[in-house]
Amino acid sequence: MDASFWHNRWQTNQTGWHERDVNPLLIAHFPLLNVASGSRVFVPLCGKSLDLGWLLSRGYAVAGAELSELAVTQLFAELGMEPTISEVGKHKHFHGEKIDIFVGDLFDLSREMLGPVDAVYDRAALVALPEAMRAQYTAHLKSLTALAPQLVIGYEYDQTVVPGPPFSVTPDELHRHYSDAYTLTPLARVDVPGGLKGKCPATEHVWRLEKLPG
Repeated sequence: MDASFWHNRWQTNQTGWHERDVNPLLIAHFPLLNVASGSRVFVPLCGKSLDLGWLLSRGYAVAGAELSELAVTQLFAELGMEPTISEVGKHKHFHGEKIDIFVGDLFDLSREMLGPVDAVYDRAALVALPEAMRAQYTAHLKSLTALAPQLVIGYEYDQTVVPGPPFSVTPDELHRHYSDAYTLTPLARVDVPGGLKGKCPATEHVWRLEKLPG
């Protein structure tokens, strides 16, 4: 699954993952990370999610990484912001009030470029990646964010019925990627109305990840 797949999805408006409302699981569970107002929240593979506007409205600063410049341009338009755009490494850096979005390959983003973050909001980022890439993603995210606490929202369903993306990620797999560095706490499991793409039953699950002591 290369960059052209995602660019094509945005250019042809095949963005079924883009929610038309703020994710209710974010509203319900983000406070459980106990992140103070004014803290900086990193949103990997952020697209033009309305969740970023919600985080800003709650007093957080937001950083994001996104492959599609089209998505980021639309994001700033919908936020009513005129971004300052600069080149940072291999990325285009879109900057607005309390928001920094890095356009390019997430794996080319370094901790120095991103700057400090206090929490991570992964809504369907891990599950957007095929199995072969998920270990690379989780290792990079841990390094990139210095093990900042995470709220992770993903899916479980019968992968033989729908090939993905989004892909199905089980609790066992989540533990395999993160239990070396985090305590994982399940917060909620919600049946997806109508199933995944109307093809099979699916469950959305929410997890809190907190850095292990010591």
